[in-house]
Amino acid sequence: MSFNIEKLFDHYGYEVLFLGLLLEFIALPFPGETTMLYAGYLSYAGILDAWKAFACAFAGTTIGMTITYFIGLKAGMPFIERYGKWMLLTPSKLEKTKKWYRKYGNALVFIGYFIPGVRHVTGYFAGIIGSPFRTFAAYAYSGALIWCALFVGLGRVFGPQWEGVLHAIEHQSWKLAIAVSVVALAVWCVRRAVLHSRKKRQEIRSE
Repeated sequence: MSFNIEKLFDHYGYEVLFLGLLLEFIALPFPGETTMLYAGYLSYAGILDAWKAFACAFAGTTIGMTITYFIGLKAGMPFIERYGKWMLLTPSKLEKTKKWYRKYGNALVFIGYFIPGVRHVTGYFAGIIGSPFRTFAAYAYSGALIWCALFVGLGRVFGPQWEGVLHAIEHQSWKLAIAVSVVALAVWCVRRAVLHSRKKRQEIRSE
């Protein structure tokens, strides 16, 4: 863990989560997963409240993603290509995300949180291609909910072993992305089945 993160938490606490994650999603260098895991550990140690830590992380993430969406929507690709280097949006990162977005579309906004280097640019691309805000928000905010809850939760559950969890995740991030996608798909299918069942019952009652 970076000593700077520990020092920031000593001085600013919850504000580190909110501002740090907000800035990360504007593509500035900030260790989001490390910060949330450490915040979870601090809640395990009784220094922070887990729910407040999660709320700050979620707020910073969603506001940051929303800002990038509107930058992409208003400024478009020429702006990103010209000024992206100042936000650490390298040409290779832009090209990779562009290809993935063409292939996976809005689903990439959801799973992109778990893919290193991708979550920083999906908001921009959603805005650039003109994805409806409601559609973007549905994928972006639900993905943020799972991402923040997972990392803060893991830090709280594993406590002093949180750094070992971080190293494992860094080496297996693609597997984590697949697992989260499978769970999200299962939840979506169950929800769809429940809604379909309710609709059928309403149709039967109305006959």
